[in-house]
Amino acid sequence: MQVVKGPQVFPRSEYLRRLNAVKTRMAERDTAAVVITDNAHITYLTGSVARSYDTRGLVILSSREEPVFILRWMDVAAAVQETFMERGSIIGYTEDLVGDPDKDGHDAVIDFLLDQGLGQCSIGFELCNLTLYSGEKFKCRLPQARMDDFSTVVTRIRTLKSDLEISVMREAAAISDAGVLRAAEVMRPGIREADAIAEIVRTLARGANGKPGTWIATPYLCATSRIGNPHTTWSEDILREGSQVNLEIAGVRHDYHAPICRTYILDKPSDRLLRIHEAQLAGLEAGLNVIRSGAVSGEVAKVIHSTTEKHGFKKRSRAGYSIGINWMENTTSLKLGDTTVLEPNMTFHLHLGSWVEEDFGYVLSESIRVTESGVEVLTKAPRQLFILD
Repeated sequence: MQVVKGPQVFPRSEYLRRLNAVKTRMAERDTAAVVITDNAHITYLTGSVARSYDTRGLVILSSREEPVFILRWMDVAAAVQETFMERGSIIGYTEDLVGDPDKDGHDAVIDFLLDQGLGQCSIGFELCNLTLYSGEKFKCRLPQARMDDFSTVVTRIRTLKSDLEISVMREAAAISDAGVLRAAEVMRPGIREADAIAEIVRTLARGANGKPGTWIATPYLCATSRIGNPHTTWSEDILREGSQVNLEIAGVRHDYHAPICRTYILDKPSDRLLRIHEAQLAGLEAGLNVIRSGAVSGEVAKVIHSTTEKHGFKKRSRAGYSIGINWMENTTSLKLGDTTVLEPNMTFHLHLGSWVEEDFGYVLSESIRVTESGVEVLTKAPRQLFILD
């Protein structure tokens, strides 16, 4: 039976636009082929979102309109269904390359490159995404090829979103908002943290405005004794009167993430909690007031940090980072000293979380889009300390 191709998230022309941007860099560097191994980059260039724990490689050839997707045979059907590519551009490698310490899917990629007569050409690799073992394999089996480091090329292209991508991120942000509001409904004294997160995750899956969530990004629910750190999930504990909960979640649509943070208190808040809320809120709003096309990311961070310090709290972590496919894009940070000039349709998680001491912290954040004249806040949940007394 022939695999039926499903509806693609974006039209073929959008994927070809992205691929042509990579090919422009290839032409500038006289590179005949590029091997993409980063999963987020494969999603960006093809539409594939299926999770696979086996080696995959996307080969972009300067002489070919479509790339060639090389992956384990059992994952071919998903690639056919999800991507814009024709069936002939998807190659499944055999099971003998799986579970063998000496062979893997990279051997199939190398075989393809050799079959294309590229063994003596310049080939781009995302070297930062390869293990030492994998890098040595490419060198040993392609001894006459010149390895060109393309580690940051796709990442930088992804930084500027198309209007189509922004529309999907708005859908993801609406799901984030729904999760924040559901959290305020279910968190009460006597409720297990596990039961609270179950309801929040259920909302993230159901989605908003008729658009379901298509993935569950790890939700971080840091309660009471764990509010001094940002990266723990729920525990076996029960929420109690006086519990503080720092929640960080992200709605997801087709792998596009829109993170959001809010803080909840199950009692009358302390003066310290109210003061840090006011400080972080002031810092966030100060940042929103200066973010626009042409602004320098480090200068934006300086405004945010100076504002929170004026309110009595020193923020030690960066003020935000690029988002899109996956929770972080790892390109631009809103941090002191960063010289990146902001451009329209860059998207960030503007994160005012502060972990003041090992047993005290507070979170507040928004997903945003840079515009020509300012900023669009994608997430729209109430920008407040949720007091659930």
